[in-house]
Amino acid sequence: MSAEIDPFHAIAISRLAHSLKAAGRSIIHMEFGQPSTGAPARAIARAHQVLDTDGMGYWESPALKERIARHYLDRYGVTIDPERVILTCGASPAFVLALNCLFAPGARVALARPGYVAYRNSLKALHLEPVELPCGEAERFQITATALERIDPAPDGLILASPANPTGTIIPPAELAAIADLCRRRGIRLVSDEIYHGISYGEPAQSMLQHAPDAFIVNSFSKYFSMAGWRLGWLVVPESHVAAARARMGNLFLTPPSLSQHAGLVAFDCEEELEGHIAVYRRNRALLLEALPGMGLRRIAPPDGAFYIYADIGHLTTDSLSFCARLLEDTGVATAPGVDFDPVEGHRHMRISFAVSEELVEEAVSRLGPWLAARRAEAGLS
Repeated sequence: MSAEIDPFHAIAISRLAHSLKAAGRSIIHMEFGQPSTGAPARAIARAHQVLDTDGMGYWESPALKERIARHYLDRYGVTIDPERVILTCGASPAFVLALNCLFAPGARVALARPGYVAYRNSLKALHLEPVELPCGEAERFQITATALERIDPAPDGLILASPANPTGTIIPPAELAAIADLCRRRGIRLVSDEIYHGISYGEPAQSMLQHAPDAFIVNSFSKYFSMAGWRLGWLVVPESHVAAARARMGNLFLTPPSLSQHAGLVAFDCEEELEGHIAVYRRNRALLLEALPGMGLRRIAPPDGAFYIYADIGHLTTDSLSFCARLLEDTGVATAPGVDFDPVEGHRHMRISFAVSEELVEEAVSRLGPWLAARRAEAGLS
């Protein structure tokens, strides 16, 4: 039995970007959701120290699990036992662990469309059925309790992301509470992807643990902590599933890298440096929100958090993949096609990541302006 999953088209865009760069072109990488900054300086210094003094091996850091548990108390007012924290090789294995712990093949799992491409494809790979809920401007591109209640029969599970990828939208606390209540009443198991927590531009996102103590929570050091290449994440599971999650982690993935765990522990205490990154994202976001409407990209999802602009380009194309490839070849600006995130409406959208330096965003704007003007002229638009 095999599962057919869709390609991640942004990877093809990135390969093209790197080949153009190797040929001498100036490339601005805005196609992936990864910070262009590295790990915090003190975390890197700790890694150097460990490399010189520790042979390392398979290991799960008790101190890191305790620090993550304290993070939930400090930030969200939620008390969790450190043993409920499963350290993983990034958020992707954490997500697979959650799905595999909760659902048997054939289970129906609801998720927002648009949404992160790997949600849909991981469900398919595990022989689960994605139940995609179309979420547009009226819903601020997020699942609502009202939409979830209309699914009949009720799905077995629900994947939430707040802030979301590709839109950056955040689910308000009252709506989170309503979704949690509905899931309790209808027996829907919750998986909450909170990988972008810490990156918001108004009210901070709440954790689903504040409303649903038995939710599975996915998080990572890749975004806020700027440690994507270190492959370190975690899964918070209810006590009833700790043994099942540990068995799966040990058999499928063993442990995350020891070096990353040492560095991650120190990264928690580098808030000043990390908040400096958020200040850069905030300026980049403001720059793009000011510049893009003047280039004809006026319909943009509200980027409450994360570091993305999800823009409607339907007035210029019905093929976002070809559009993004041509944009890259003509300007050197790499972006992600919306079809990755929405197989139905995504051909009319593109995602721009602004997790790069302010100077690169300014340069991207200077390249995008004339190019988009030429595309509007081709389409007979002013």
